[in-house]
Amino acid sequence: MVILNMEVLVPECEIIGNPVLPPESGVSNSNTMRADQFNGAPGSTAGSTLTTVTRSNYNSPVIQRPMAGNLSNMIPRPSDNAQVFQPTVQPSYRPAPNYRNRGTIMKNDAPARIIPISALNPYQGRWAIKARVTAKGEIRRYHNAKGDGKVFSFDLLDSDGGEIRATCFNALVDRFYEAVEVGKVYVVSRGSLKPAKKDYNHLNNEWEIFLESQSTIELCPDENSSIPAMRFSFTSIDKIEDSENNAIVDVIGVVTSVNPSSTIQRKNGMETQKRTITLKDMSGRSVEVTMWGDFCNREGLQVQEMVEHGAFPVLAVKAGRVNDYSGKSVGTISSSQLLINPDLAEAHSLRQWFDCGGRDASTQSISRDFTPAASRYEIRKTVAQIKDDGLGMGDKPDWVTVKATVVFFKTDSFCYTACPNVIGDRRCSKKVTKSDSGNWFCDKCNQEFPECDYRYLLQLQIQDHSGTAWATAFQEPGEELLGCSARELNMLKENEDPRYTDVLLQGLYRQHLLRLKVKEETYGDERRVKNTVFKVERIDPSAESKFLLDHISRLTGSY
Repeated sequence: MVILNMEVLVPECEIIGNPVLPPESGVSNSNTMRADQFNGAPGSTAGSTLTTVTRSNYNSPVIQRPMAGNLSNMIPRPSDNAQVFQPTVQPSYRPAPNYRNRGTIMKNDAPARIIPISALNPYQGRWAIKARVTAKGEIRRYHNAKGDGKVFSFDLLDSDGGEIRATCFNALVDRFYEAVEVGKVYVVSRGSLKPAKKDYNHLNNEWEIFLESQSTIELCPDENSSIPAMRFSFTSIDKIEDSENNAIVDVIGVVTSVNPSSTIQRKNGMETQKRTITLKDMSGRSVEVTMWGDFCNREGLQVQEMVEHGAFPVLAVKAGRVNDYSGKSVGTISSSQLLINPDLAEAHSLRQWFDCGGRDASTQSISRDFTPAASRYEIRKTVAQIKDDGLGMGDKPDWVTVKATVVFFKTDSFCYTACPNVIGDRRCSKKVTKSDSGNWFCDKCNQEFPECDYRYLLQLQIQDHSGTAWATAFQEPGEELLGCSARELNMLKENEDPRYTDVLLQGLYRQHLLRLKVKEETYGDERRVKNTVFKVERIDPSAESKFLLDHISRLTGSY
């Protein structure tokens, strides 16, 4: 019998009734079984040397081996108040009728024990969790060496605050996708736990549940208040300015502006909706939030109507991705959630602050260049100052803007072969290599593709009046500098088209505002500062004049 579960009902209790010892069965009231009790017993020899077993404090046997002689003289006399120890015979095990002649029991149908999400680990055989579904992703289709497939995931939150993601593939998508609804509580049992892929899973859990054919999801219709609807860990907007690119954050703020929804074409050729709104909070900063896909016509349209009627709602964004392309912004992903005027303490505080003067409080954007020196991304430096000021030598990168001209492109390798696989709303873009089959293989996706993508990896030299420096430009900045895609330029080069040289020459000797990320990196045993171009802007004479006038006024005012 294997005991799978045990629950203590009563830890302590008083003795029930007046228990008494059973009557003696011819055994002497003694701590010692006398030697003469063994005389005449089957298999015994009278007068032989025997082992005397005594009991000390009832439970601890003391084994004595007497010397040859009269055994009766060596055995102590029993005391009047000694406890009686009566050995009993354990009956042989007889199985219940239901389990006779059934062979090996192949399956245990006992219900799994419900445990907290935080206690889950891959070494548990059977488990169950009771949790609320806080997010549910769309069905995604994929293709790999095994063929076509489909997958979807949903996030779970239990009463202890533990979170975990559950993922279903193929037949399980058909079985569970319609059954799982956001906001409802379920008991989920039986599945395998694997390490969570942090590139795609933002939850605070090192494991992820992969549901299997024997997995079950049972609705708990009476559960309402024991498990929270959602768990937030808000980051103030001024702290988002220090967040790493692609970091996942929760942010809350008052919506101050909403842009109309627009249709754009993704890099994979598919069209999607995009809408940008602006949030501000009590930190004195504002940030742009980009809604993608269904968010634009669902929460985005609702927020737009509210702002147009003079109501500025509080918006909470659960699981937004930080983008540092032009300053810092936050974008939705497939597992993001948007709550309008949520019943949260942070929302009530923001509402009171905004209505009592926060509406008119000055705010600096971490996403756009509204005023000179408004954020660290608008720090203007010369090329020489990058080295003279020791930029990039700290723990975090330095972000500066330089007004410079591109004077040279390296043409031997200006792009790389990239993975075309689209995972959720992101393209993999990792480097791929050609396999023996002639296809392109991606180590990260562990898949082969008949075609690859091409992405810029431009090495260029920039120059201003103070000096020159080397910099690296990736896809979007490269397209801005050269005016065509990496695939198009690569085709021109392979076909020895004279337009290849024309494209490179047209990109030279034009002055730009270049947003640079400056950070020291290690190459082999050598450490050197790397300048990465994150944004390329053409110079607007009017805006540049205003910047220079403001700079002059600040310099003259300091004297």
